[in-house]
Amino acid sequence: MGVVQTLDKLKVLERLYRQGVWSEVFDRTIDKLLAVEAERALAEKEDLEKRLTAYEARYGMDSAEFYRRFQAGELGDDMDFVEWSVFYEMYQALLKKLEVLQAG
Repeated sequence: MGVVQTLDKLKVLERLYRQGVWSEVFDRTIDKLLAVEAERALAEKEDLEKRLTAYEARYGMDSAEFYRRFQAGELGDDMDFVEWSVFYEMYQALLKKLEVLQAG
C-alpha cells in the first residue's frame, strides 16, 4: 500500500472522528499501532547506537563532531566515513520520529 492510500485512510478516520463516529476499538487500535511503532523504533535506535559507538571507538571522536567535520569536507570520503555519516543521519531522523511517537 502506498503513502497516498494510507493518508486517504487516515483522512477517513479523521472525518469519522469529527462526525462523532468513534469507538474504543479505534482508540485501542491506534494506541497499539503507535506503541508497536515506538517499540520498533527503540530497537532500531539501540542498533544504531551500537554502530555509532563502534565508529566512535575506532576513530576516537564522537559522532556529532565526526559528522560536523565530515560535512565540512575535513575527513575525506573513506567508505567508513560515508557509512558512519549515513548511520548518524539515520539516528538523527530516528530521534525525531521517537520524539513525535512519545509526544502522542
